[in-house]
Amino acid sequence: MELNEAKKDYNEPMHTTEHILNQTMVRMFGCGRSMNAHIERKKSKCDYTLSQAPTEAQIEEITNRVNDVIGQQLPVTESLMNREDASRIADLSKLSADASEILRIIKVGEYDACACIGQHVKNTSEIGRFEILTHDFENGRWRVRWRVVN
Repeated sequence: MELNEAKKDYNEPMHTTEHILNQTMVRMFGCGRSMNAHIERKKSKCDYTLSQAPTEAQIEEITNRVNDVIGQQLPVTESLMNREDASRIADLSKLSADASEILRIIKVGEYDACACIGQHVKNTSEIGRFEILTHDFENGRWRVRWRVVN
């Protein structure tokens, strides 16, 4: 990301929830962050590389964990740091080779840290409730479609 580059025009509550969902998936399944995401105001989707589909109990746990983090009213903060410092707190493996040496790191409390150029809420209390709408699993890709509602 270049510092003068415009921030992506994502819906702030949905985009911040993507960060929380990604970290929840990393913690629960040891997978990487979403390999593909499409974030929209009404509903969004994320794809994760998994060896098998999550069970219904795990899907319920994902929902509960994401909503628990949202309910903690965590501050969402932004800081600029060099790659070396950022690599100590965030996974930078998806950064393009031509990304700037100075990165914008978004933190959701102490729950998640990620290099990101998107727009975010200031506090998770602004998000609403997370709901998984549908999901499917094919060839090691689990796709989850979700939304946040007030």
